[in-house]
Amino acid sequence: MDAGTTGIDAVPITTWPFVTGFVLAGVVVLVLVVLGVRRAGRSRHRSLRILARLGATGVVAVVLLANTLVGVNAALDYLRTVGDVAGTGPAEGIGVAQLLLSRKVPATGQVVEVPIPGTASHFAARPAVVWVPPAWYQRPRPQLPVIVLLHGTPGRPVDWVDSGGAADVADAWAAQHHGVAPILVMPDVNGTYTADSECVDSPTAKVETYLTRDVPRVVSRLFGTRPPGPAWAVAGLSEGGSCAVMLALRHPTVFATFGDYAGLLGPRVGDSNGGVPDTVAELFGGSQAAFAAHDPATLLAANRAPGIAGWFEAGDADTDPAAAARTLSAVATRAGVENRLVIVPGGGHDFDLFSQALADSYPWLVGRVSVPAP
Repeated sequence: MDAGTTGIDAVPITTWPFVTGFVLAGVVVLVLVVLGVRRAGRSRHRSLRILARLGATGVVAVVLLANTLVGVNAALDYLRTVGDVAGTGPAEGIGVAQLLLSRKVPATGQVVEVPIPGTASHFAARPAVVWVPPAWYQRPRPQLPVIVLLHGTPGRPVDWVDSGGAADVADAWAAQHHGVAPILVMPDVNGTYTADSECVDSPTAKVETYLTRDVPRVVSRLFGTRPPGPAWAVAGLSEGGSCAVMLALRHPTVFATFGDYAGLLGPRVGDSNGGVPDTVAELFGGSQAAFAAHDPATLLAANRAPGIAGWFEAGDADTDPAAAARTLSAVATRAGVENRLVIVPGGGHDFDLFSQALADSYPWLVGRVSVPAP
């Protein structure tokens, strides 16, 4: 992976100086449009006046939309640089064939895009993004553990690298441990940018099967990892955080550790801990029993979590996820499940919080999956 972007690609677009400048530029454009329309309005040609008004309407709509998108992006701290928007940001990596043929141990981890077909699930997933540590290139190859990182909605697998700092966190750890670190696997959980699967096998997509059967099968075979189970963890942001808890509780033979960063109480089709009836209808075909079988609090109360441990982290300004973290941590503690709870003062629902949560929990996750010596 490149150390970073340079030139125009490296220009930050979520800072308030950039946002303010963008808005002011939009105001200037609107002023110029108004002046142009006034001038055209004095024309004797009716067609010119009509064209000027239509053109002005289009320009105003574009400027307002662009300013809205820039403001929302800055609030979420999502696409951070010009390179991220253009698709030329730091997540550009090498190909799978090049990775497998390489015999040179790199100084830092490498990012590779890996298509993972839905053989068992038939889920039409976007390609996964995988970070491979320097130690993986040694001969004989070490069997490394795996941390699966799940994105949210709207979102993409690459979000964890582009905006979440996952590769930076892992590189820093590997640099201190002779190049050894867990392999990071960032699979697709939604199929499209705006879909919201909640990682369950719904009437429209079998994402739970994809994440617990297809992904482990391909990753284990391709990278020669340690087997799923105690050496595999799953963590995620927002929707991905809720997914991580549910997947570990339902599939402890695949994931023995979870990290929940600003997730809700469980599968939800909306942005709050409410909305259970809509969730039951849309994701579980109206089956309350199927919903309960995926509800973390219900699973924990039934004491179905032998050997599982988890990390909950949310910002105190992010009301519903913070409440969910406190509730699930308490239920997990009563069920005898080891867990850590971190509530970040002033933390919101953005990549500042998500990246901090990964950095906070990463050493603990590594300890749980037990990285072997090189």
